[in-house]
Amino acid sequence: MKVLCVVAMSVFALGLGTGQVWAAGQEAQVALPEGAPVAWVNIPQVAAESASGQELAGQVQALNEEKIAQINAMNTELQASQQKLEQGGTVMSEFAAAQLQREIGRLQIEIQRATEDAQVEVQTLTEELQIDFQDSLMPIIGEIAAEKQLHIVFSVTDSGVVWTLPGLNITADVIARFDAVHSASGGDDQP
Repeated sequence: MKVLCVVAMSVFALGLGTGQVWAAGQEAQVALPEGAPVAWVNIPQVAAESASGQELAGQVQALNEEKIAQINAMNTELQASQQKLEQGGTVMSEFAAAQLQREIGRLQIEIQRATEDAQVEVQTLTEELQIDFQDSLMPIIGEIAAEKQLHIVFSVTDSGVVWTLPGLNITADVIARFDAVHSASGGDDQP
């Protein structure tokens, strides 16, 4: 019985790799219409394109790869035991074969537990980084909203917006300010 490694790649659920960069978000930046009281930002795009978002996604990726390597090592050990049982099953004593079967069962349970633990660990890190990222992003969105005298800023992926004027997109401004704030602080404020 082959057990596959199934560590869920949570690729930083802020939106990296989700393909949710809204089509309007990829148009050329158009100036915000004069007196516009609303605007929108594409938070998954900020996560994907900002230096801080990319760094955080790298942290999740590194943890995920570490867990996959650990589970793959356990799978290799399991496969070796299974192969030993298959090849030597006829020449092994009944006691040795039973002991090897118990070892295989134990390894299968350990792999299952390790996989579940890895999924929880990756998900926990993802959630912690999302909270930190959003906590550091909201003041920047607030600053830009105040500068542009906006009354409300929507998250385009969460708001149900189907269409807007392209000029209402302040995502590029948010990314530029977010990167500037985090590079000016020397990464000390990095989420």
